[in-house]
Amino acid sequence: MTNPREAAGSSADMVDWGFAVRLGSRLAGEGPDVGADEAAEAVAELRADADRSTSLVRDFTGLVAAERTAPVLVVDRAGWVQANADAFQTILSPLVDKLVEKKRPTGLSRAIGSRITGAEVGTLLGFLAGKVLGQFDPFYDPHGRLLLVAPNIVHVERELGTDPTDFRLWVCLHEETHRVQFTAVPWMREHLFAQMSSLAETLEPTKVLDDGLKRIADALRSGPRSGSLLDLMGTPEQKEILDRVTGVMSLLEGHADVVMDGVGPTVIPTVQDIRAKFNQRRKGVGTLDRVLRRVLGLDAKMAQYRDGAKFVHGVVDKVGMAEFNAVWEGPENLPSRAEIADPAAWVTRVL
Repeated sequence: MTNPREAAGSSADMVDWGFAVRLGSRLAGEGPDVGADEAAEAVAELRADADRSTSLVRDFTGLVAAERTAPVLVVDRAGWVQANADAFQTILSPLVDKLVEKKRPTGLSRAIGSRITGAEVGTLLGFLAGKVLGQFDPFYDPHGRLLLVAPNIVHVERELGTDPTDFRLWVCLHEETHRVQFTAVPWMREHLFAQMSSLAETLEPTKVLDDGLKRIADALRSGPRSGSLLDLMGTPEQKEILDRVTGVMSLLEGHADVVMDGVGPTVIPTVQDIRAKFNQRRKGVGTLDRVLRRVLGLDAKMAQYRDGAKFVHGVVDKVGMAEFNAVWEGPENLPSRAEIADPAAWVTRVL
């Protein structure tokens, strides 16, 4: 596969990525106060838990990941911001290329000036950097990489009052499942990138910039009832692509949730307590937090966990895990957005 980041060369002309990273890191903060010994212990435990999770995921799912691929990195918030700025350059490259090709005069240049756009990206990354516990970046060359955000994991385990050892393994089970999904199913990486590229290519740059900023401002004024930025994608072509992406992401997130809760009772004594507390936390803790989650589409992300898990359970309960694994055989076997809500329809079509 051609390294997708090679397509992002012109993005530096449109986005000041260095400024975005500096701003995002500053807005994210450092996280909870953790002593040097405690920090070292947490990092070591997370690395060990990620390594331990590989065989647990394999035994539960039947998916076998290639050895020594997709490294596991334990990072702080600034490290997560940098990694996602790198990923954004890849995902946004088709949209940036469109902006460069059009070479609009001064009005558009002012609207998309690299410093302004860098500030917008940095603000977004700064908000998210305090929320994310872990993430698999499939576009990191050559096989992706797994990020575990240590300060956020420590913060949440303290906030929820959970057993740290149990909580860290629980998080690693979910995130390691994503690493296994992409390394055991090598075509998934290129397929997902193709979908994201197709979606970006359908966007009208000025509409994204102008309407996107307006929607955020409206949402902050009117509260959580406002729509998300995903609502800007209203053409039939965009909705078709978005339905495919939603189907894929719901499958990946739901599958990971099923794995972490399926494996959990055998190795994590307090898994039921962790799940109950974590589900409550996912709803958002305050008005501003809920508004931003809605505007940024994080509510849709939560629905992907819920709906995807129902799909996986629906299929596995009917035909078993071995038959369910037909979903990984090729893009044509992936569930559509409609099939995510109707597992029996996917079984009928594929099996």
